[in-house]
Amino acid sequence: MQAVFDGHNDVLLRLWSNAKNGADPVHEFVNGTGEGHIDGPRAKRGGLAGGLSAIYIPSAHLVLKTPDANGHYNTPLSEPLQRQPSLDIALEFAAIALRLDRAGAWKLCRSVAEIRAAMEKGVFAAVLHMEGCEAIGADLSALEIFYAAGLRSLGPVWSRHNIFGHGVPFAFPMGPDTGPGLTDAGFALVRECNRLGILIDLAHITEKGFWDVAKTTDQPLIASHSNAHSLTTVARNLTDRQMDAIRDSKGLAGLNYATTMLRPDGQENAKTPLSDMVRHVDYMVERMGIDCVALGSDFDGATIPQEIGDAAGNQSLIAALRAAGYGDAEITKLCRENWLRVLAQAWHEAA
Repeated sequence: MQAVFDGHNDVLLRLWSNAKNGADPVHEFVNGTGEGHIDGPRAKRGGLAGGLSAIYIPSAHLVLKTPDANGHYNTPLSEPLQRQPSLDIALEFAAIALRLDRAGAWKLCRSVAEIRAAMEKGVFAAVLHMEGCEAIGADLSALEIFYAAGLRSLGPVWSRHNIFGHGVPFAFPMGPDTGPGLTDAGFALVRECNRLGILIDLAHITEKGFWDVAKTTDQPLIASHSNAHSLTTVARNLTDRQMDAIRDSKGLAGLNYATTMLRPDGQENAKTPLSDMVRHVDYMVERMGIDCVALGSDFDGATIPQEIGDAAGNQSLIAALRAAGYGDAEITKLCRENWLRVLAQAWHEAA
């Protein structure tokens, strides 16, 4: 079985939501409930050895706009969030991550060496990520606290605007050039992440924001869960020019399993064939090279192909890639080694 280190999941969102209704996050992760996509038992069955687990502050009442007669849709951006309630929720997410770590349910990793050690022991290697930085104020003091708690990756914005920059909407067909880029606070955030060794994720940012980060950061360019815009013209996917920049920086893009970002028609439909996933991998590998493509499932955050279903079905994609001609060395890079390489570079360590 091929071990997978995945670039993006929202399991903490599901655990946090259920905890609000009285569930025990540790019990749910260790024993599994059959709900959502990721827990310990299903991760083991599917070879999911670890991944970047997001602190994400939900936007109330966000529902994808119903496609029109042509299959087009443009969901309005969520309203910006207030800082203090966002901070409260982010701390609750971080507390769940730390509880799981203390209980031995997973290992909260702060280095590539810790990721490799956890995977060797068969313990889920979690890396704490922040998807949208509404919890962090312009003075960036909270960033130090989250770093001490284990935060090693962040996306300045989700698909909404904040004090650091601007996000792209969920829209089809549309390109990512939908608004301004980084604010002055956003540039400062990028520089501080470079200093601390926090990976910067460009998955939800506008095209202008992408280029603002590119000209400021000393890290490889990373889009943790984004696909090829040339194949699926949703605003969240990467243009060829963006992929060229990722290639030139020796960064990576992680294949998003969300059906809206895989299908030619951009629709939310679990009856999406694995061939659509392979098609995006093929395109990205041809454009960027095998070293710059990885997996970024968006488990627990999106509708995914029913042939995968949840983390237990991850090997179905591996089998499809193998059938498409990818060899063992290439699959190893796609499944984990490319991620470990860029994390090491962002974190100022040896891979």
